[in-house]
Amino acid sequence: MVVLREPGEVYLLCHTGGDDAVSWVEQIDPETLETRRRSPDLPGGPTWPGGLAAHADGSLYVVFGAHAHRLSPELHVMASRALPRRRPYNSFVVLPDGCLAMKDFAGARPGSDGAGPSDGLEGSELLVVRPGSLEIAATLALPEGSVARLSADGNTIYVVGDTTLWRVHWDGADLALDPEFAPHYRTLPGQTYGWDAVIDAGAAWFLDDGAGSERFAGSFVGIGANDSPLHLVRVDLDSAEVTLTEVCGLPGGLVANPPAVDPERRIVVGYDSSNAMVTAWSFDVPFTACTPRWQRQLAHAAHPLRFPASGQLVLNDHDAARGTDQLVVLDIDTGAELGRVDSGSPLQSVVFGAPGWANDVYLCSFTTITRVWAA
Repeated sequence: MVVLREPGEVYLLCHTGGDDAVSWVEQIDPETLETRRRSPDLPGGPTWPGGLAAHADGSLYVVFGAHAHRLSPELHVMASRALPRRRPYNSFVVLPDGCLAMKDFAGARPGSDGAGPSDGLEGSELLVVRPGSLEIAATLALPEGSVARLSADGNTIYVVGDTTLWRVHWDGADLALDPEFAPHYRTLPGQTYGWDAVIDAGAAWFLDDGAGSERFAGSFVGIGANDSPLHLVRVDLDSAEVTLTEVCGLPGGLVANPPAVDPERRIVVGYDSSNAMVTAWSFDVPFTACTPRWQRQLAHAAHPLRFPASGQLVLNDHDAARGTDQLVVLDIDTGAELGRVDSGSPLQSVVFGAPGWANDVYLCSFTTITRVWAA
């Protein structure tokens, strides 16, 4: 993950692999991308991509493996905490009061042959950690395991569970599961769990058929084994009604990231990384259905980047024949291609980039950090 702090300050979260991995943070030059400074190695644990945030208190916060850390802008360690479960904690969200909400990852990891954790622990546990001290302020046992990263709208946290979308309220002291909201989205034979939810336009939007991401070997193309076609899932936040819309209708789909939602233009963009297809739909307000708008063959797997003012959508297209990942800019309204360039990464990006300050973007994969700008 790459994040930006003050103008000119770019930070990159890095890590090793395995069950006893460490992480570290580098501050890199915003143009040359050379390392300016590096944190010490940070205790981690079982590997799954974690998270990094530039916090309003001036600190940087890292969650990776089974640990959380607070760093100064100069990358000195200010606080560290071991988290309760010996599992990866895959990133976090910062709540309005500055607290960090996080949970353990209950999915399959590389080498597990598709099996989830074998530690005997049930489901997943949601934590709220206070900034500064990293004191655990509250915990909540979730009704089922969750693979997806958390989402939040104010003090309301959304968790995409294995079969159900859960809503949890934070009051500054405690967590409470919403007993009136438990929409079941996994209803079809062969359908597998959902990934991260975008909370916008009155709904939670996410993509299903997430099982199989642990088989990543440089690209997701052609490795999906889910029987049910991959869907854009929309869950209405008022009625809890679930709408499933096929991305391309093909079996063997796979995804590991969220869709892109443009509430002003009323467009949502989803993708199937295994079948290398990207689809956009129009939606109406009040919502009745998603209507097909455009579709393109693109081998995209990373977190999309949307630029609201220009309507530009930044995706990736992995060229396996040439052994490179490409950045592609589309017009979100029409799907027209506005430009593309090689990123320099031999691996398909499946992680998180960031918009820059000057009509540019920072992209990262498991091997490479890239800056791309428009002249």
